Amino acid sequence: MSLTATGSATPAGEAGLVDELAALLGRQYVTAADEDQEPYVVDWRGRYHGRAAAVVKPASTAEVADVVRLCARHGVAVVPQGGNTGMCGAATPDASGRSVVLRLDRLNRIRALSALANSVTVEAGCILQTIQEAAEGVDRLFPLSLGAEGSCQIGGNIATNAGGTAVLRYGNTRELVLGLEVVLPDGTVLNRLQGLRKNSSGYDLKQLFIGAEGTLGIITAASLKLFPRPRVSALAMVALPEIEAALTLMGRLRGTVGDRLASLEAMSRGQIAVIAEHVPDVAIPFPLDAPWYLLIELTDTLAGTDLRTPLEEALGAALEEGLVVDAVLAESSAQAAALWKIRHSVSEGSKRAGYVVSHDSVVPLENQALFARNVERRIAEVAPEARIVMHGHIGDGNIHVLAILDARQFPDTTAAAPMVARINAVVDDETAALGGVISAEHGIGLSNRGRLGRVTDPGEIALMRGVKALLDPGGIMNPGKVLPPEA
Repeated sequence: MSLTATGSATPAGEAGLVDELAALLGRQYVTAADEDQEPYVVDWRGRYHGRAAAVVKPASTAEVADVVRLCARHGVAVVPQGGNTGMCGAATPDASGRSVVLRLDRLNRIRALSALANSVTVEAGCILQTIQEAAEGVDRLFPLSLGAEGSCQIGGNIATNAGGTAVLRYGNTRELVLGLEVVLPDGTVLNRLQGLRKNSSGYDLKQLFIGAEGTLGIITAASLKLFPRPRVSALAMVALPEIEAALTLMGRLRGTVGDRLASLEAMSRGQIAVIAEHVPDVAIPFPLDAPWYLLIELTDTLAGTDLRTPLEEALGAALEEGLVVDAVLAESSAQAAALWKIRHSVSEGSKRAGYVVSHDSVVPLENQALFARNVERRIAEVAPEARIVMHGHIGDGNIHVLAILDARQFPDTTAAAPMVARINAVVDDETAALGGVISAEHGIGLSNRGRLGRVTDPGEIALMRGVKALLDPGGIMNPGKVLPPEA
């Protein structure tokens, strides 16, 4: 979908707003010229192109509150934006040129770090990797990990309830948040950063803002959980004859190593082939002659623990039974990093391969294999020209189904729209039929609003609208995102 507006003149009303924003923040932190806004008004995938009255970069929670109050007074929408690495266009303004994009880059301090309390308090603009490194500095682990961790910001991770590769052991972002500081749509600051592990003092208000994609308020800081840092690990990549084998392996490993099973990441043969074709310096450890591949990682916090033996034994038994057809165990940290690079290259490789129709479905574990088989068959029926690949987090029910179309035939969202609609209908129908939901970790944003309305109970949507109306009666917080279009 192109949201590009024509013309670049700044109306008098917008000019006045820009001047007021500059008076609040300093002229160097307010970008109004169209040509200078480009990095901030286009989403990571290049699907959505908008325009803003201004892009602003406040340096503190107080400045964020000042900007929001000013925008509320003018009736101007605010679009919060972190690292702009999202998959669904949630941080992209519309084409009206009346929105203010509020970047959080300058809110990047680590306010507090406690190894004793296993917690860290950070501002929303902190890069995820920076938080990971700060935790390592006090011999702790912040477990959220995903391919964009070198550029994504924690505020965006929280606003989309990001998942990543460590959900199996540590949970998704929602389970890692102890407290939040949020600027509400009227400029009020809600401070719940105590970082307490136990709190039954009324409603757990922070949960309203986790996964809300900035539609209810702007997250400016967070208190997060830290964990003991793993001292030892064992990593293997295995080739599987069918996806059901991954679930069988998971059950066995959980029975033998328990919570030491940290990650289970599945990739179809087609997905790895796409990576091999389009991402340089990725080494594939064996021929791509099996339909599925699985990364298995065990970790433990006790130095000297032998994790390799139980992993070797489990894989040896699986090989004898035919559950596994090939296996490679990492012999060093460098080899482990090389195997993880394959998994972390899926987004980059797929983006380069063509026009990607991506999905973020999650279904009950018992239905994962059936879901994968059904959607592959049905997409092939409605879009035989599509290259169907999959990857996902086997242990938490989240399989990403990608239909990659020839970019020459489908150069943009408009050209691809009819085909995308057919593919989405297949995936959504199978997701709903098997007891799942359409977004596990990427969010709704612009891309999935219509799909959410199609498969979600109307009563649930009405309740969401009620919450939005209560907290944001002026409708200025990231409008047009998450909630389905009204009929």
